Amino acid sequence: MRGSRRLAAALASGVVLLIAAGLAPGSAPPAVLPYNIVVVITDDQAAGAGIDAAAMPWLHAQIADPSTGWVAYDDAVVSTPMCCPSRATIFTGRTAMSTGVVDNHTGWRLDESHTLATRLQDAGYGTALIGKYLNEYPWDRGPYVPPGWDRWFAKTNEALDTTYYGYQVIDNGAVRQFGRAPGDYVTDVLGREALAFVRTATADRPWFLVFAPPAPHAPWTPAPRHEGDLEGLPVTDPPPAPSDAPAWMRAVPPLGPAALERFARARVRAGEAMRAVDEHLHALADAIAARGAWDRTVVLFLSDNGMHFGERGWVGKRVPYEPSIRVPFAVRWPPGLTGPPASSLVTNLDVAPTVADLAGLAPEPADGLSLLTDLPADRAVPLWWVGDDEVPGWRGVRTADAVLIEWSTGERELFDLSRDPAQDHDLIGDPAWAEMEAALTALLP
Repeated sequence: MRGSRRLAAALASGVVLLIAAGLAPGSAPPAVLPYNIVVVITDDQAAGAGIDAAAMPWLHAQIADPSTGWVAYDDAVVSTPMCCPSRATIFTGRTAMSTGVVDNHTGWRLDESHTLATRLQDAGYGTALIGKYLNEYPWDRGPYVPPGWDRWFAKTNEALDTTYYGYQVIDNGAVRQFGRAPGDYVTDVLGREALAFVRTATADRPWFLVFAPPAPHAPWTPAPRHEGDLEGLPVTDPPPAPSDAPAWMRAVPPLGPAALERFARARVRAGEAMRAVDEHLHALADAIAARGAWDRTVVLFLSDNGMHFGERGWVGKRVPYEPSIRVPFAVRWPPGLTGPPASSLVTNLDVAPTVADLAGLAPEPADGLSLLTDLPADRAVPLWWVGDDEVPGWRGVRTADAVLIEWSTGERELFDLSRDPAQDHDLIGDPAWAEMEAALTALLP
């Protein structure tokens, strides 16, 4: 059973330490620390423009080499495709319906007294968040540090034009203003701070780092050194909305040639913006290895949601289709520890249970599963969005092969993802799919 992997790996580490210290059998070995854990959260990174050789050459090469321990999970989804709800889910393992963080304006509802950070800190971990936290933080509370964090370097989110330059950071309670010089590029500033945390972390205490750069969020600004790196990268025109799309989507004005060209360019620049993230992830891995801690460090890499760049005539997220809900998701498993097969259906709901399991914490009720357990082959992931003035609310359920969507308007959609990954052919009303529709309906959140 995979539930025993963490214990087996710890015992194996203990044997290595025993041999390295030259201790005879029966001697007291040095204490075996729990795993260090790094969670990297990118912002609006589409799975289709994710961990590839163009955007993230170092990480792509690591995944391609089976000896590194990196595994990319190609079937990874988020339960609510919106930044703030998804991040609250990552910190808790619970759906947006449960956390109360239902959109980008309700981050203040998160119960910060009980998150991954507080649990790990109580368990003896050193904890750090470097980067984006929840949208609109710090709300009306002043430059406060949420409970559970020993090191806090959180970027505020004032406006779109402060995504990469001209932003503020709450640095352990103090407000710091950054300008628009090349050295203020946000991914580089955050990367340096994350590197400093890793290099100075106490050696006799495990640590938990959340590194959350806002790349590749709009306006898709690469570091100056990466401007034009992906010029000429081929980009195909996205497919338009099918004729049987929900009524509200059919009413969206179609994207003209100029808009399609603009968003094709945005997709390329998003890839260029990820190059700096790739560099800093590489630097973090090297720094951890230099401290001799790489063999007991787990890294989880994912995006808070995907992104439509014109697919189905839509730009943005908030919709239950694959470009919005699918995300890049990769895990670096150290020696002696393995996760589920790369083909497994995984979700942002799984991050908190997995991290807690790695830290040896007692299980708590969650809507996700630890990746150290056997994931069910017939797994069903709940999907949900509260709705707003532009996109109606919806609920859904996603399996490895199919997705059922029910809109607040009463419209329903069913897609066979194994044969129709672009979701062009709605199967609602198809007699051959009536039994599947009924089974998935019973699983709707």
